[in-house]
Amino acid sequence: MDRALRFFAPPSAPARLASAVRAQARLLTPGDLSALLELEHEKWNAVQAASRAQLLARIEAHPELAIGAFCVHTGKLLASLFLKPVPDDFDRNADTWQACVAAAPLSDSRSLFGISLSSRDAAGVDALFAFFWPRALARGWRYIYLGSPVPGLRAWRRHHPHGNVEDYVYRRQGGRPLDPQLRYYHRRGFTKIVGVKRDYFPHERSLDYGVLLRCTVPLSLLAPVWRRLPAAWITGVTHTFASFL
Repeated sequence: MDRALRFFAPPSAPARLASAVRAQARLLTPGDLSALLELEHEKWNAVQAASRAQLLARIEAHPELAIGAFCVHTGKLLASLFLKPVPDDFDRNADTWQACVAAAPLSDSRSLFGISLSSRDAAGVDALFAFFWPRALARGWRYIYLGSPVPGLRAWRRHHPHGNVEDYVYRRQGGRPLDPQLRYYHRRGFTKIVGVKRDYFPHERSLDYGVLLRCTVPLSLLAPVWRRLPAAWITGVTHTFASFL
């Protein structure tokens, strides 16, 4: 089975069951702003966190690309994901997070940029991607870009004061990135390093560096097929494939 199909399933049967029981994803609405603000300020500092106005603007600009995962027992927001369509070559001129966010959206783009992914529970992230992948296939999106901090860089630099940032970013351990955040995204399919960006986003442990990553939407080469199928069928097909992993 194609390795890409692993995107459609959590890492193991227990994890899949836990995610199904604990978290459910849906599109976000303005009624979720208070929960979104709470999560923002829990996961980001005052400089990094989005404001109420910014969160509302993201929902209103691309309502089909604003997704939240909620605990099925308490209703608490576990994770949020905001994306926007961007030109396929937008990364050539986007050196900072602000520039990525400001990139002009395209209605017929094959590429998306992840404005933010915030979570307090891994089950929420699993639910986000399980909800999103079938929709990405139906819409014909092929690539997803996101900017990642590299929180291990500052500590690494202490031991390698003359080390090159790219050496750290591309360093592998057991076939996966050495940096913990890059390793986290690598497990979720963001395996292509597009660029290393200085002064990308204020983040002390990353020395303000960011790494632009790219993921290819699983099975997106079959876009002409997916466009002819109802969304419910696509979801069923991806779940069927996942059961064989």
